[in-house]
Amino acid sequence: MMSRAVTFTKRHTPNSVRVVARRVMCDAHNARLRVAVPVESRSEYENLYHCTIRKSASQWVKAVFNDPAVYRYSGLLPYDPRPYKWRYPQAFPPGRVVSSLFVSYKGFMNIPKPDRYRAFFVMRDPRDIVVSSYFSYRNSHTAMGDILQVRRVLQEKSPKEGLLHMISHLAEKGTFRSLRAWATAPDAETIQLFRYEDLTGERQMDEMGRLMRHCGIAIPPPELEALLSRYSFSKMRSAPEGAGTISHYRKGRSGDWRNHFDDDVQEAFVAATGDLVELLGYSAHVPAPRTSREQDS
Repeated sequence: MMSRAVTFTKRHTPNSVRVVARRVMCDAHNARLRVAVPVESRSEYENLYHCTIRKSASQWVKAVFNDPAVYRYSGLLPYDPRPYKWRYPQAFPPGRVVSSLFVSYKGFMNIPKPDRYRAFFVMRDPRDIVVSSYFSYRNSHTAMGDILQVRRVLQEKSPKEGLLHMISHLAEKGTFRSLRAWATAPDAETIQLFRYEDLTGERQMDEMGRLMRHCGIAIPPPELEALLSRYSFSKMRSAPEGAGTISHYRKGRSGDWRNHFDDDVQEAFVAATGDLVELLGYSAHVPAPRTSREQDS
């Protein structure tokens, strides 16, 4: 009953009210960290910036960096950047992990930053972004921005037509351009790119260790392993919805696009993205359609 009440409230509360509530919750969380969690080591960087594309585990990464263990070994408090006036970029407060920034490379570079900072961008196979966005827009995402408008369109279409519409929608919003810009940005020691698939897959421990080192967070391996266990996808999908939980994961499985793309969808995707898949380092291979027997197995 409580889960349904929380879900109803989230979906029917104005975005401005949710923004205020989110900021109040973040301030209360940070106050508890300051009082209850001793800082054992500090990051050498004044600010950290988590940049990404929607449907690329942004809430999962945010949850990990909000954990007391990260504060214990960095001395940096979490900071939710929403809302942010992109036309007049302002610096974020010092001593913060800013997460999540849904921003183009150019937009990020326009943000005033301290001399000592680190940033990371989390990418994902754009085909999985299409599929995840389709189901999120159609079924589950909290009403904000253009969500309800697009949802009405998707609910009137077949799944295939919906995927085609979502490809066009993401192209118009600049999602694919943003991925391309981050992937082709000049090399910089301050910014590193990470793949969703590596951060959440079999190489998770190694990749998250690399991410923490990039951020100057000296968390011991046993504590990092415990941290990742606390935020495993299976636990977060099954947790009751509420403050600090992530309820909108559908699968989170890499390569799910293969279950939804046919030749027509693939053709539309390539027309919209060109060589983006190869540029990001993903395989462009499209498997042959499964037979009915294979689909039933």
